[in-house]
Amino acid sequence: MTIDAKDLLNSILESLSRIDYVKPEDLPNIDLYMDQVTTFMDSQLAVSKRHPEDKVLTKTMINNYAKNNLLPPPVKKKYSKEHLLALIFIYYFKNILSIGDIQEILNPITDKYFASDLNFNLEDIYSEVFRLEKAEVLNLQKDITKKYNTSRQTFLDIPEDISEEDKADLQQFAFICMLSFDVYVKKQLIEKLIDLKAADREKKEEQKKAEEQAASKSGKDKSKEKDVKKKSEKEEARDK
Repeated sequence: MTIDAKDLLNSILESLSRIDYVKPEDLPNIDLYMDQVTTFMDSQLAVSKRHPEDKVLTKTMINNYAKNNLLPPPVKKKYSKEHLLALIFIYYFKNILSIGDIQEILNPITDKYFASDLNFNLEDIYSEVFRLEKAEVLNLQKDITKKYNTSRQTFLDIPEDISEEDKADLQQFAFICMLSFDVYVKKQLIEKLIDLKAADREKKEEQKKAEEQAASKSGKDKSKEKDVKKKSEKEEARDK
């Protein structure tokens, strides 16, 4: 995203309008080796890099994702189209979330839909999520325009010894603070949703464990009752 300081708002809006995502049809239909994966991702997501020399994904990153069970392991050192889709999700999430939080979000999806026999897979999920991108960009443009215009109304009543340049810097600081607060609130909301989902999963696991223990205890009790009954029958037969 390239921003022109002289025409800040229009530059931001134009940059937002150029935002695009990697479409499923742009993904190769053959499995790729690691070097091919990093080259593909770097070329497809180059527009999102802050500096030209930045790397979108490195071999070390991808290996760590697989090692930490965030990314399903490659098959014979090759990565499928679904691996690439998972990596794209990870790339966007990792800018604001911890690896642990990404696992909470992504693992239930990949566990169920990665290389699935269902008539619904990771590509279907990716397409459904990213088809909303254009509408969301329009919403972002409106929201950012509102925040920018609001920031331009700040620091109007300041001492005369504050220059117009300093005043512009303060207004830009206000704009950055408004954008930052928006990100902060949304990050907090995402984390709360993740924690809620994790707590629900743990509750279900505990309930399942309790049910299994109860079933096991019931089975042992029944087995014990049978043993007692057999012993009693043997004693009765002996007494006769």
